[in-house]
Amino acid sequence: MNENKIKLYKKLLAIQKAVAGLGKDTTAFQYKYVGGTKILIHIKPLMNDLGLILKQEVVKAYNTRMDYVDSKGVAKSEVLTKLLMRFTWVDVDTGGTDETLFVANGQNGWDKGFGSALTYGERYFLLKYFHIPTDEDDI
Repeated sequence: MNENKIKLYKKLLAIQKAVAGLGKDTTAFQYKYVGGTKILIHIKPLMNDLGLILKQEVVKAYNTRMDYVDSKGVAKSEVLTKLLMRFTWVDVDTGGTDETLFVANGQNGWDKGFGSALTYGERYFLLKYFHIPTDEDDI
């Protein structure tokens, strides 16, 4: 492993050590979860201090029309967007990089499915990459 990658991993480890856990702060469709804003409030200042950038790219996108009847008997038509994403950590001090492929899904109205998948992908990539627990018992 080259020296630049080692320096990058040390910086990523510093973030992992600094964020011990995050409690769920958002509710949607009767589910509680950690919102993307909360994650970024904790991680972005650390990234800035350490000189790290997280580059996000969509490698492939797939859309599937989803027609169904909701629990109230109303016919709905939405889009299920499946994304293959590439997340690349960049150490601006050394030029060291680390790439990870990640898959994300989002189902929503026709104008929001893609954005839902992007948001979901970023949120869960960061939680899983840094092994951040989100249950009150885990924290």
